[in-house]
Parts: sequence; structure tokens; C-alpha cells
Amino acid sequence: MATPDMFRDDRIGSWPGDSRLPADVSAGNAYLPAMSPWLGLVLFLATIAAMEGFAWTMHRWVMHGPGWFLHASHHRPRKGRFEWNDLYAVIFAMPSILLLYGGVHAGWWPGLAWIGAGIAGYGAIYFGFHDVIVHQRVRHRYVPRSRYMKRIVQAHRLHHAVESKHGAVSFGFLWAPPAETLKRQLRARAGLARFRANPD
Repeated sequence: MATPDMFRDDRIGSWPGDSRLPADVSAGNAYLPAMSPWLGLVLFLATIAAMEGFAWTMHRWVMHGPGWFLHASHHRPRKGRFEWNDLYAVIFAMPSILLLYGGVHAGWWPGLAWIGAGIAGYGAIYFGFHDVIVHQRVRHRYVPRSRYMKRIVQAHRLHHAVESKHGAVSFGFLWAPPAETLKRQLRARAGLARFRANPD
């Protein structure tokens, strides 16, 4: 199995193009590796965009698949502050933490730190949209007014119209089909779905 250290250049004790001395590694000094900030920004933004596809896939095939035993709590009325589904946030934060640590402290390729930051950035956007705006786990007075915000909020509410593992629609978070498309999909899947009386 490949590990990050397999890609290090042992002749210089670090990654190719990294002029840091091996002693810096052994001393455990944090550093910001030399890398074009523009390239870093591209990696950061590309990671955020790619995370939407990853999140859709995980939501559709894992959370509404073998991981339903945790995600089911999110499709039922919440009792208390937390739900079992919150463990997914911890699970998905692990790669981000590892890449940030490796790219900043452990001498891995510096681009990994930007990728880790992109994963964290998507997580922050997800939290703001999903937990704060849609589910109001943090109380606020924000009312979606733009076409885009109304569309994705309505799409997620249509997702929560279903409380069963099967039959749900709209598994993305930052992009969603038009509401009419989702409503047609819901009607077509009515035989698979168990609908909630009051989706939140």
C-alpha cells in the first residue's frame, strides 16, 4: 500500500523542490513550504469543487447505503443537540487534518496542505449551508432571497421529505436540480419512499 513517505526524495530528506534541510524535519519545526500561492489557490478551489462530487457520492451510496445506521438519525426528528449522523463530520475531517499536518509539519508535498485546506473549506461551507441555514441548528434570522439559495434550500428540504433509506432525491449540497425535477423524481419513487409529515 502506498504511503506519503514513498514519494519523498531521500537524497535531500524531503520532497523534490523542497530546499529545507533534513535537520528541520527532525527538529519538528513547522514551516510553510515554497510553493506558488496561485497554484495553491487553484488546488484549494479545485478541491472544494471536487468535494461536491465526493459528497454527493458518499451521501447517495454510503449514507443512504451501508452507512444508513448513522444517517437515519438525520432523517428523523432530532432529540437533543446531537445526532448519530454527526459522526460523519468527524470521519470526513480526518483526511483534512492529516493532509494539513503532513503538508505543513511533516515535509510532505506542500500541495497536500492546500488540498487539506480545500476539504476543510468545503466542510465549513457545508456546515454553514446545511446545519445553520437549512436545519437551523444555530438559530438565525437569515431568509434565503437569491434564486440560487432558494433552489438549494428547497432541494434539501425535498430530500428530507423522505425519512426512509430508499426513495430520496437530491444528494448534493452546493448544486441541485430544479425543484420541479426533484418533485417528479419523488413521485416516481413513491413506492420506495416513506414520507415525513413535517420535514425540517
